[in-house]
Amino acid sequence: MTAGVRVVLAAVGVLLATYGAWLLVSRESDLVDVGTWLLGGAVLHDALLVPLVLVLGLVASRWLPRPARAPAAVGLVVLGSVTLLAVPVLGRFGAREDNPTLLDRDYTAGWLVLAALVALGVVAGTIGRILRDRRGGRGSNRCSG
Repeated sequence: MTAGVRVVLAAVGVLLATYGAWLLVSRESDLVDVGTWLLGGAVLHDALLVPLVLVLGLVASRWLPRPARAPAAVGLVVLGSVTLLAVPVLGRFGAREDNPTLLDRDYTAGWLVLAALVALGVVAGTIGRILRDRRGGRGSNRCSG
């Protein structure tokens, strides 16, 4: 990527961020909601997701074979983060009977599909690591997580 393309992409990013900030500030009533959402997300991440991932990682490091550890950790972080973000729709918070177009999908089924795809990715990553180690590929002589 050339320097000119990077400058253009950076300029577009700055313009979009400025527009988003202007929209946020121009709707004063949204500031409290956005602040609550951002603070709540940070608290949930630090108070719930991180300790859970650390405990599960410790348990998994003793239970899972070495090639499965890194893919399982990635899958856990991805699925945990997406699940925290999906709590409002999974719980159907904000659904209203007078507006059936709000939360009009089966979000639980969508989450289950995502969980299955993440599990498949973990299995594929594990198989890839096993095959790489058997071939004596890159990293097979070092201690890999």
